Amino acid sequence: MREADLSLGLNGAGDGLLDTTHFDTVRFPPPDWALASFASAYEDGETAYTAYRGSSEVREACAQSVSRLMGLDLDAARHLAITAGTQSGLFAVLSALVDEGDLVVLADPEYLFVERMLRFLGAEVLRLPFVETEDGLQPDLDQLEEWSDRGIALYVTSNPNNPTGTVFSSETVARIGRIARAGDFRVLIDELYCRLVYDGGYAHLAAEPGMFERTVTLLGGSKTESLSGFRVGMVVADAPVVDAIEQALAMMCLRAPAYAQHVLSRWLVDDVEFVARRVRELRALRDETVVRLRAVPGLRVSPGRGTAYLWADVSELGLSDVEVARLLQQEAGVVVSPGYQFGPSGIGRFRICYAREEQGWWEALDRMTTALTSASDTTHDEHVPASQGSAP
Repeated sequence: MREADLSLGLNGAGDGLLDTTHFDTVRFPPPDWALASFASAYEDGETAYTAYRGSSEVREACAQSVSRLMGLDLDAARHLAITAGTQSGLFAVLSALVDEGDLVVLADPEYLFVERMLRFLGAEVLRLPFVETEDGLQPDLDQLEEWSDRGIALYVTSNPNNPTGTVFSSETVARIGRIARAGDFRVLIDELYCRLVYDGGYAHLAAEPGMFERTVTLLGGSKTESLSGFRVGMVVADAPVVDAIEQALAMMCLRAPAYAQHVLSRWLVDDVEFVARRVRELRALRDETVVRLRAVPGLRVSPGRGTAYLWADVSELGLSDVEVARLLQQEAGVVVSPGYQFGPSGIGRFRICYAREEQGWWEALDRMTTALTSASDTTHDEHVPASQGSAP
């Protein structure tokens, strides 16, 4: 996978191309108060060194706002840790909970770095696929239940899911809880996009009966609220887990960026209208992007119920996901995330982030659809007998 990433130049730089692997934070900037919160903390020199798990002042504020968000009664001192972004939180949690040889069930597809971290830590990884249901894509919980007597240490997933944009139904969330309790294992759930949901409600796994002690939740403002440059995230978990995570954080980075931590004091509080407006804008971008991509013969794409990602299926184009990624770089000047990065079920797909400036994005989509349509016609002609391919 690393070799494939390097061959496509997927090193996070973009090299002057339009990079759809992340949000456009020029078009979608952070809330106005983010810089003011950062500057105020900077002016107070005493905030430079916080506890490893984060500023007690910020955690007190977040205990109230996150409790309202998740429907829980959280203790600031015991249940929260501020991390250097959700990525750091993910690695800290896995480092704290996963030992070499542990059996970890991982969603398929799932955020590209999770399996790499698990392999680094020496875990045995089982990939759990999604299946089509009346609620759209949902994790294959029949399979999870079948595996539950194999000594699972941890089930890792995201909701809304990155890369597919699927949102778990309340029934799915409740059943995950029942299976985890019966199988006596924990669940690590990345809820980074829980505020970026277009249709229907949202259920937090940690709020399910008997699941707070078994659930570790990743949260943050990096995406929906465009706070990615501040590098702060949050872990919500039971006290013994937070204690273990704190030790991992101390070794990794000592603490999250101290001044940046203070933007979380106003996160979830002063940005309600901001997020509502952003969700409306991203819904419009999603819907138009789906319409334009569906103009490519054989390209299958469905709107996700959450995130700002589309998960396109190129299997009928006669091209691999790697070939499509290379084609779009060379012919359209656009960087996409090839599906292999997200797991075996991602092969033959690609992910794009449509959180972009509209006019430039429409022009990029025109280039993309032209390149994909041309490639589709070429591969189709190569597989059609000459007597048929030359027909008017």
